[in-house]
Amino acid sequence: MFRVSAQLRAPTHTAGEPLYATDAVHEFPFFFPGMPERYAGREEVRTGYRAAWGASPAQPQEIHEVAVHQSTDPEVITVEQVVTGTIAPTGRPFTVPGLLVIRIRDGRIVHVRDYMDGLGVAHTMGRLTALAARLEGSA
Repeated sequence: MFRVSAQLRAPTHTAGEPLYATDAVHEFPFFFPGMPERYAGREEVRTGYRAAWGASPAQPQEIHEVAVHQSTDPEVITVEQVVTGTIAPTGRPFTVPGLLVIRIRDGRIVHVRDYMDGLGVAHTMGRLTALAARLEGSA
């Protein structure tokens, strides 16, 4: 499990190519602008993350592990992390805390619940006003 956790946090990690099981699910339980509620299957995780990072001005540079917690379920770990990087057009730094609850079976990720600070990201990217307007329009 710790090998998978370390690979998932690597800055060169490209959407879990060798890490995710074919039928894995990666969920985003908290609202995160520009991200779906979930990706289903390794290919959707791969293409979804590539598209999201490719369209974003946020350029992650490091993923810092704050802590890794084992659970009473031997397949599950919880990873506290902080992603740091810069916003491409401005060079302004950003920091995004997150929490991943990861289920690993036979050395592959089968399920992730990915809790990110979506409002913090919107604020960092100067999109908080647009996000609020969008949310108001959908109410």
